[in-house]
Amino acid sequence: MNWIALTKMQQLETIVADSFKKDIVLFKHSTTCPISTAARMRLDSAWSIDTSQVDFYYLDLLAYRAISNEIANKFSVHHESPQLIIIRKGEAIYDNSHLDISISDTEDILN
Repeated sequence: MNWIALTKMQQLETIVADSFKKDIVLFKHSTTCPISTAARMRLDSAWSIDTSQVDFYYLDLLAYRAISNEIANKFSVHHESPQLIIIRKGEAIYDNSHLDISISDTEDILN
């Protein structure tokens, strides 16, 4: 998986703009949480879709909590950790958290 590190607030504008051309997956990860680590490991495994057609962003929410809060505000999603959010045409069309994060559900939305 080719994750793009989400480290600057300005990247959220790029995410919104790019989401009109392709889907964007945001993964908010707590580096100290074993559930978050398990979710990240699942996401790093094999995908059956062409992942080159989707941008995957990774947010270390402990280091960048302000960006995490802005994601919740900008996309009208309740903050969770870990959390996977899919952005399409500037809006969050899907979000899930904790052990409910799965590749198959994500692929269904992205197809």
